[in-house]
Amino acid sequence: MQLSQPIPRTARRTSRRHAVRTAGAGIAALAALSIGVPASAAAQSGGAPAAAEAATTVTPAGHGFTAALSGKATFTAGSVTVTCTASTSSGQVPAAPDNHNEAGSVSSSTTPATYSSCTTSMPGVSATVSTSGTWGVAMQNGTPVTAGLTIPSGGFVLRTSGLASCTVTAAPTTAATVNGTWTNGAPSTLAFTNAAVPVKVVGGFGCPTSATSSTFNATYQVTDTTDPTSQITVTG
Repeated sequence: MQLSQPIPRTARRTSRRHAVRTAGAGIAALAALSIGVPASAAAQSGGAPAAAEAATTVTPAGHGFTAALSGKATFTAGSVTVTCTASTSSGQVPAAPDNHNEAGSVSSSTTPATYSSCTTSMPGVSATVSTSGTWGVAMQNGTPVTAGLTIPSGGFVLRTSGLASCTVTAAPTTAATVNGTWTNGAPSTLAFTNAAVPVKVVGGFGCPTSATSSTFNATYQVTDTTDPTSQITVTG
């Protein structure tokens, strides 16, 4: 039987370098996935810059607005779902020229969204929600038009009582942005569909303490409070 020839040292070094490069690429891709950044975007970070976002204009400039829940809002963490049937927030469209951004989103601060009339999916367990801090919303023109709702660190706290006493804190360590979709109309709407929110859950028996993310679903109708005959719209 003929024995195979030993692999030359240069070939072994080339093979090791190839393995290191392959492992490094795999780690980079895994890191990109773990922080929610597409692998292509991660590759661009060391090369060509990403394409600029589309121009955005929010009108009427300087007008106040109110966002009121249409239907219900649900928060799901682990096997527990909390449903609230009342929620509002208010803010103001930036005055001109800040209501227009030639290459990106238009942002404005809002009052903390309030949530009331809340129930849970657990028998014998009630829920209340408290909010605090300065919240914000960023509108970005596109197809579809998108909106990012920013919750300050610890700005949303859900507490349950009864057979299970749990505390769920959204954005527990740093501010978090919840992504939604904007639709111009009369009134315009802002919808969040299975939007992920980072959370920390503490409590005893029955509390989903292993959950690190909550799923948020809600649709808000946004009305112009400065001129009720006008509509808040997002264009290019």
